[in-house]
Amino acid sequence: MMALVSCQSKPVYQSVNDYPVKNGSLEEMRYSPERTEFSVWSPNADSVFLQIYTTSEAESPTHRVPMRRQKDGSWISTVKGDLMGCFYTFLVHDPASDYTAHETPGIFAKAVSTNGRRAAIIDLAATNPEGWSEDQRPAFDAPQNAVVYEMHHRDMTIHPSAGISIPHRGKFLAYTEHGTKSPGGLPTGIDHLVELGVTHVHILPSYDYGSVDETRLNDPTYNAYNWGYDPVNYNAPDGGYSTDPTDPACRIREMKQMIQALHNAGIRVIMDVVYNHTYDVEHSNFTQTCPGYFYRTREDGSLGNASGCGNETASEREMMHRYIIESCLYWLNEYHVDGFRFDLMAIHDVRTMTTLRQKMDEIDPSLLLYGEGWAAETPQYPADSLCLKANMQALPPTIAAFCDDMRDALRGPFHDDHEGAWLAGKRGYEESIKFGLVGCIDHPEVDMTKVNYSKTAWAAQPTQMMSYVSCHDDMMLTDRLKASIKLRPGELERLDKLAQTAVLTSQGIPFIWCGEEIARDKKGVHNSFCSPDNINAIDWKLKDQNTDLYNYYKGLIALRKAHPAFRMGDADKVRANMHFISAPEGVVAYHLNGEAVGDEWKNIIVILNRNRQYVRIGLPRNGAYHLALANGQCPYTGTETHSTTIEVAPQSAVILYQ
Repeated sequence: MMALVSCQSKPVYQSVNDYPVKNGSLEEMRYSPERTEFSVWSPNADSVFLQIYTTSEAESPTHRVPMRRQKDGSWISTVKGDLMGCFYTFLVHDPASDYTAHETPGIFAKAVSTNGRRAAIIDLAATNPEGWSEDQRPAFDAPQNAVVYEMHHRDMTIHPSAGISIPHRGKFLAYTEHGTKSPGGLPTGIDHLVELGVTHVHILPSYDYGSVDETRLNDPTYNAYNWGYDPVNYNAPDGGYSTDPTDPACRIREMKQMIQALHNAGIRVIMDVVYNHTYDVEHSNFTQTCPGYFYRTREDGSLGNASGCGNETASEREMMHRYIIESCLYWLNEYHVDGFRFDLMAIHDVRTMTTLRQKMDEIDPSLLLYGEGWAAETPQYPADSLCLKANMQALPPTIAAFCDDMRDALRGPFHDDHEGAWLAGKRGYEESIKFGLVGCIDHPEVDMTKVNYSKTAWAAQPTQMMSYVSCHDDMMLTDRLKASIKLRPGELERLDKLAQTAVLTSQGIPFIWCGEEIARDKKGVHNSFCSPDNINAIDWKLKDQNTDLYNYYKGLIALRKAHPAFRMGDADKVRANMHFISAPEGVVAYHLNGEAVGDEWKNIIVILNRNRQYVRIGLPRNGAYHLALANGQCPYTGTETHSTTIEVAPQSAVILYQ
């Protein structure tokens, strides 16, 4: 940092709430071979200089150009000549920063150097892979038809057993390789995703983040792993997933190639976004350009910490509101992503998320949007204006939230890995599971006084509920079952199948974490966000060893996709056509009127038995029922029928149909 002399007078603002709002786009660099135009929003600055570097590592700029203040709080300048391949930063002098100048690539850099230090001047059109203009989102018509698969780029493809070529392991380009096999000859990578039958992959944060040093990726002594929930440059891909992080265009091109390959395979791509906090505050691009504006504070002036990461952003302020929306639209349009998962969505205000959903609908109403309906600590904003799970009905029904009600009822609470719940044989969780099965809507046959967390229904439509039993920031399901239950032989697989049967027959949107389908574990680590590859990498020999479990998951997904009764997508239809059956303790059973919702199966019975003994359940409706799922098989290969009762095996599910 260096001291600069103020060169232009500026308005005096009483607080950050009085700052003007920038006109037009938040774009900060517009390139042409004749000239490049620059703009940065910094309303309280005394002066701003544009700095041009010939290389990403050059010690000194070749140009230092004073920028001109505008009434909307932005600063502009134009540099004539062809700057292609150069790098730029803004040197901002703001009295709120102890009268020092801070160098920043700005808040909307679309291409960056190694570790995101400088913004790059490139031609985005030149980063488009062959056929990019013809890239199409795979056909998809309604959120209830989604099956979402959460994955981390490195987890899926870094292990040698994945069969991915060495240069592509852990990278975007791993998903462009077809024909990759496990040691036993089973599909891995993108072919595994296609075979499994998922409709969407949810990729963990892929923008430029701060916790991995991109200059040390090839250092065998360096742990280059992180999930990426520590944003630096929100609008440029992270170099750690590219084959050359020193080339700003490479990471962009290769991320597009990955998305294009997944689209060609019939799979849509959800991007995990983390607008609720930044890697840090002091060095963040938000602070470097406009100190104090983008973050919430407590009454004593200290930073809010709803993220649990030392800060929380202020989505209610107009420029942050606009930033989130414009950034998301940029990823949709430039990279063709198919929706977003919002980290700690409850930190954001209802207006911002509602506006984003409206803008997404203008592009494609089938794009998915969902997030976490909770925060790590209490946000510094009125609770009734935030996207908390309890406020979901104030949002459009096409914004969904994760359901911890059924998750924790199945396997136990998030805060204690060793405490079990329904799967462990504990009493009193059936109503919470029923609540999840109906999609967290108001249903006359769910006693909300007995639901673990929610005393009123929080979803207006079942598609507002993400149904899951584990995800990235938690134990793997296998680890959780081992930690919370004294398992007997065979119980691990039986309980795994039982839990996922509840998830994949729920009227909500089912969501599974990568590797669950092959009994992946993380050696008991709960929060593996920075654990090394020997904890996080998927060993694909597990697929060879757990083909029965894998085929069950695959069969369940196929069953759900084939039968609209499991995905009605409408609260009134669920209330009219889904009815619970009287069952003993430890059993949840229900009937679906398939005929009423256009299913080829006239009547469907689902029974979930967590008991360690057989249970006999009476069957409603007259006539013979066939078995679609039983005894840990999906599809079930037997031919017997049942007309009045059925005996359900221990710790297993049954699905019958007429």
